[in-house]
Amino acid sequence: MGAVTMASYAAVLRPRASSTTPRGPRRPAGAARRRAALPATTRSPRAVAATPPPREREQEQPGDDDQTTTRLYSLAPFPLLLAALLPGAEPVRAVFEPFVELVKTWDLPGWLVHWGHPGNMAVVLFAMGGYGTYLGFRIKLSDDPEEKAKAKDLHPKILAGMFFFFAAGAIGGITALLTSDKPIFESPHAVTGIVGLALLTIQSILPALFEGNPALRNAHGLLGGGIMTLFLIHAAFGLQLGLSF
Repeated sequence: MGAVTMASYAAVLRPRASSTTPRGPRRPAGAARRRAALPATTRSPRAVAATPPPREREQEQPGDDDQTTTRLYSLAPFPLLLAALLPGAEPVRAVFEPFVELVKTWDLPGWLVHWGHPGNMAVVLFAMGGYGTYLGFRIKLSDDPEEKAKAKDLHPKILAGMFFFFAAGAIGGITALLTSDKPIFESPHAVTGIVGLALLTIQSILPALFEGNPALRNAHGLLGGGIMTLFLIHAAFGLQLGLSF
């Protein structure tokens, strides 16, 4: 009786085997749902090999320095007026002063001193410059060998004479301004005149280079047309200057 009782107590106190597997610490339900919501991503070995390292990816991304910037430039004739600030008027005035004092003693009419230079230069520009430019176009466009030969003979002579009279006219213009006690080199008329004479010097050198570079003939024609346009603007500035005093 006593043995049965002890056996029954042992059976009661023996731990029963659990039918369920042991569980770890319980996680919140929200974390499980968030984990389930994440998509499972798998990468193939080829995709992993093709992915550049983070440093290389940073180098491939364009930064702010790689952005293109557009710059706009403009060209205006007004900066040419800065040439008036260059030192040069006083030395020229000192050189011309004896001749200017001599001209003042001649007691010339005021209208001749004032408009003599513009009148002479207008004749040179429209007569010699206009006809010389026409001959230049006839050299290029004419199909008549005789006309072309005549134009080739007269064109350089007439324009060389225009160059000479323009240079002499610059001296006359400076003398007229100093005789009237006016400043020199401070007007657009003076600046365009200096630029025009410089371009005429280049223009007179180009024909000597035609044999080695025939393409310079086109540059010579274009530059000649530009010079004549510049001198027309120069004449307009001169008329404006003459009417200002």
